[in-house]
Amino acid sequence: MCIDQGYGDGSHFRRARERYGPVRLAILPIGAYEPRWFMRDQHMNPAESVQALIDCGAEIGLGHHYGTFQLTDEPFDAPLLALAEALKAAEISPERFRALRPGQIWEL
Repeated sequence: MCIDQGYGDGSHFRRARERYGPVRLAILPIGAYEPRWFMRDQHMNPAESVQALIDCGAEIGLGHHYGTFQLTDEPFDAPLLALAEALKAAEISPERFRALRPGQIWEL
């Protein structure tokens, strides 16, 4: 599952899990999310991406859509910091939801 959209009410993630079962890998956006009033329908913020991971029952998450160039108002390093905070709050290991750097390789 690869998503580049807003979280909304999260129902589409829960419906996907109900219909197809938990997914092995979810590739979810963690960047280009500020200001929220403007970007909330286009991109999830890191906390919403963590919730999407939970909602779709993904075994592993990979964060994308960050770290290449400045697209929106959040500071360049904000997505990684916010992802770490969201994972901690949800008690999810950082190894379960990784944010690969542009060009970084990770074997599933």
